[in-house]
Amino acid sequence: MTKPMRSKRDNLPASIIASIRNRKKRDGAGPQPHDPAEGMLVASYNVHKCVGVDGRFDPERTSHVIREIGADVMALQEADTRFGERRGLLDLHWLERETGLTPVPVSGVSRAHGWHGNVVLFREGLVRDVHQVRLPGLEPRGCLITEIEFNSGATLRVIAAHLGLLHRSRHQQTRTILDILGSRSEQPTVLLGDLNEWRLGDRSSLNVLTHVFGGTPSAVPSFPSRLPVLALDRIMSNRPGLIDRVHVHDSALARIASDHLPIKAVVRSKRPASASAQA
Repeated sequence: MTKPMRSKRDNLPASIIASIRNRKKRDGAGPQPHDPAEGMLVASYNVHKCVGVDGRFDPERTSHVIREIGADVMALQEADTRFGERRGLLDLHWLERETGLTPVPVSGVSRAHGWHGNVVLFREGLVRDVHQVRLPGLEPRGCLITEIEFNSGATLRVIAAHLGLLHRSRHQQTRTILDILGSRSEQPTVLLGDLNEWRLGDRSSLNVLTHVFGGTPSAVPSFPSRLPVLALDRIMSNRPGLIDRVHVHDSALARIASDHLPIKAVVRSKRPASASAQA
């Protein structure tokens, strides 16, 4: 595979400088509402155990940010307590009632929402498969791999991950994900989550993913939420043109509800061949 060309600005200092220069623009109109005609909206959000940058534990505030985003598929990280019998921190019944989002079911947990803090929410579809993965490393990390058939007829494989803080662990974890994908049939796939990689360019632990997901994913700063300079959260796909450009959901509420801003992208809808022929 040809190594993707990198912009001269594809480095951490340039990203930090750009974020600082753009901070005055953040107080504008806020995020634009999603147009369903553009495609399906996918999002990722590290909810930081529902503790905001003000130090306040407020699951209701976190839930309102999720509703504000209006995603069709959403991956959450840190949605459960970390140790012992993991316990879910959100009111999933309220979320389903207010947003239409239902959680992908996981097994082997009693009070937790997801798997190692990872939750996948979706609307208007059927879960065809769920694979819960314990990721290697010093920290308790995991990912969810699920295949969802939506009412529109489209099928999407979703990989929701929260990678470790150590570079070596992230390298092992990305290889584990690729090994699992290599044993499965090829289909449209989106990988999203808090990948905890702040390095850009050749030093990034995400470079191994280029074998399946093409070029290194675009780095959109999402952390810390009050002045985002690091692109810890990512969305990428295994097919060119499957997802639109990644954006942060930079609302006033999101800036305080967690230390991460949510990120989102549109999965492009493809018209059936018969419809294209009649156009």
